[in-house]
Amino acid sequence: MIDETKVEAFVHKAVGDLGAALTASMVVIGDKLGLYRAMAGAGPLTSAELAARTETAERCVREWLAAQAAAGYLTYDAKRGAYELPAEHAVALTDEDSPACVLGGFQGMTAAMRAEPKVTAAFRNGRGVGWHEHDAELFAGTERFFRPGYNAHLVNEWIPALDGVTDKLTRGAEVADVGCGHGASTIIMAKAFPRSRFVGFDYHAASVDAARTKAAAAGVADRVRFEVASAKNYPGTYDLVAYFDCLHDMGDPLGAAQHVRQALKPDGTWLLVEPAAGDHVEDNLNPLGRLFYSVSTLVCTQASLAQEVGTALGAQAGEARLRDIVTQAGFERFRCATRTPFNLVLEARP
Repeated sequence: MIDETKVEAFVHKAVGDLGAALTASMVVIGDKLGLYRAMAGAGPLTSAELAARTETAERCVREWLAAQAAAGYLTYDAKRGAYELPAEHAVALTDEDSPACVLGGFQGMTAAMRAEPKVTAAFRNGRGVGWHEHDAELFAGTERFFRPGYNAHLVNEWIPALDGVTDKLTRGAEVADVGCGHGASTIIMAKAFPRSRFVGFDYHAASVDAARTKAAAAGVADRVRFEVASAKNYPGTYDLVAYFDCLHDMGDPLGAAQHVRQALKPDGTWLLVEPAAGDHVEDNLNPLGRLFYSVSTLVCTQASLAQEVGTALGAQAGEARLRDIVTQAGFERFRCATRTPFNLVLEARP
C-alpha cells in the first residue's frame, strides 16, 4: 500500500532539489554580470537601481532578484519593492579571498552538468569521460573553488601539521605538485617559501598553460615551473610531493603512489589532500556526501574510468582505502595529519 503522505513529502523534496539546481544557474549569472558585487554593501536596491548600476536589462534583473529572494540568497522589502544582499551572504558571493567563497563551486558544477550526455553514454559503455573532455568552465571553476580553502589552510595549517616540512621549505626544498591544474596550490606555496623550488605537473596541457600565466602574474615564475606530465612519469627527486584533491581522479592510483615513492628523497614527505569522507557509504549520507558523490558521478569516477586501469576510487574513497593504496605502494608511515570539514590531510613517508 502506497503512503500518499510520503509520496507528497518526496515530491516536495524533489521540487526543492529542482529549484536548487536552477539556483546554481542564477548564481553563475549573478557572478558573471557583477550583480552580487553591485549589491554588496549597497543596502536595499530596486530592480531598476540594480540594472542601472550593472548596465543590464531591468526586466531580466527583476526576475533574477525574485528568484534569488525565493532561494534565500537575498532579502526582500515588500513595502519598498527592494532587495538586499546580506553582508554574511556577500562574503560567500563576492569575496574570492574568503574560504567561504562558493562562486567557483557553482561555476564548476554548472559546467560539469553540461557533460550529462557524455556521462549518460559512459554509463552504457563503461569507458568514462576524460577530464579534458569537459567544458573549460569546469577547469576554471575548480581552481576558483579550491583556491580560497588552500589560501586559508595550506601554509598556516596543513604544511605545519607535517613532520619537519615547514623547516625544510623555509631553508629551501624541491617540491612537486602533481595534478596541479591551474596551479593555485603551487603558487601559494611558492609565495610562502621563496627559498624553495616548485614544479607543477598536470597531463592537461591547457591547464598547464593557464598555470604558467598565473605564476607570472603572481611574480613567482622565478621559482615555479609547470610541465605537462602524468602522475606516473613526471621526472625528478623531491623533498615534498603534494597531491591536492586529485588521487581519486586517477586511473591507476596505486601506480601513481608507487611513482611518488620513487620520486621522494629518503627523508621526503608525500602530502595527500582528499575530500573528507567516512569509510562506509552510510557515513557519508549527508549534504557533503550528496555533493561529493554527485560530482564524483559526473567528473571524478568518469575521469578514472577513462584512463588505464580505471580503479575509480571516487571522491568519497575514505581514509582506510587511501591507507591501503599508500601502504601497498611501499610507504611505511601514514597518518591523518589534520582535517577540515571538507578535507582529509594525509601524510605518507618512506
